[in-house]
Amino acid sequence: MNASLPSLEAIDAAVHAELAPLAVDIDVDGVYPEAFLRHLGALGGYGASLVADEHHPLDLRHVLTVAAHVGAVSGAAAFAVWCQFTCAWYLRHATVPATRARYLDAVVRGELLAGTGMSNTMKHLAGIEKIRLSARREGDGYVLNGVLPWVSNLAAHHLVIVAAAVDTGGYAMFAVETGTPGYANHPCPEFSGMEGSRTLSLRFKQVRVAADQVLAHPEQFDAFIARIKPGFLLGQVGMGLGVVDACIKVLHEHGGGQNDVNAYLDVQEDDLQAARDVLVAETALLAAQAQVGKAALLPVLRLRAEASELALRAGNAAVLHAGARGYIRRHAAQRLLREAVFVAIVTPALKHLRKEIHDLEQAASRAEAA
Repeated sequence: MNASLPSLEAIDAAVHAELAPLAVDIDVDGVYPEAFLRHLGALGGYGASLVADEHHPLDLRHVLTVAAHVGAVSGAAAFAVWCQFTCAWYLRHATVPATRARYLDAVVRGELLAGTGMSNTMKHLAGIEKIRLSARREGDGYVLNGVLPWVSNLAAHHLVIVAAAVDTGGYAMFAVETGTPGYANHPCPEFSGMEGSRTLSLRFKQVRVAADQVLAHPEQFDAFIARIKPGFLLGQVGMGLGVVDACIKVLHEHGGGQNDVNAYLDVQEDDLQAARDVLVAETALLAAQAQVGKAALLPVLRLRAEASELALRAGNAAVLHAGARGYIRRHAAQRLLREAVFVAIVTPALKHLRKEIHDLEQAASRAEAA
């Protein structure tokens, strides 16, 4: 690996110089901040996918901090950062060394931007919906078919990582280049926000996947998903923390002392700050465990649900503290409310998280009673 070592100072400078002027355009006009996303890779912003050693002293906590710093300016950009990092995280743990060698460096450096198309798979594995992609095995490669909606951080000459049900049984996971014959994408219905995340509907028609594009074969899939899922979830917590930080800023800007009418609202700046600090401490602990593959899934799921709940609480508070100004389309509070809702509905949505938490708790109770 030869990705640049990260400097949070340099990343913050890029966030404020390059991203902040685009925040409204990203939200209102759907501008995709591609140049910023590539520059962030050059600055080492996605480098937490690397193993920490004397040459790359990085861990998962770094990308959570980066996502929070980006999310404090633009939740849509932070979501794209999460997509990019998560694809690097998948590739870092790919069971096929040739696939890591082919793609990981370029994704970490931001030279190859990537979208994660794993929403449907995660919901399928939780018993929520049917899997939408199928694959026919041909030696060490596959032929992929199906339609996949709502995949973000995609454009021409990008990479998308997806999973499919295999004709011989089980599931497999692949990296597909968007220019591959048989691949096509189409616009999705317009969102109320997050349009700058470049979210598309994908179609795969007899798309051939070579052996060095496979992240996990069916016999490796369960262990692979168990390895990557905590990092997948924790990266979204970083995005949520950025939204919370921006909401805290709105409350601070609209505070007028003890006699201010906002003092009568239920949620105050200190309330959000205290809850945010607890979430940050819990996230740092679990991220350190997830980096080495030792994070238990149940506390990670609970933490991810807490991030959704706190984002919703913070988004509502920001609009209420801003008052009528917070109902103006281009006001930060209006954007933050929509971004907070997105944190709670992006896969795994809050209802999905609560289902998985319930299922794991019930399984633990049965095991204890046995």
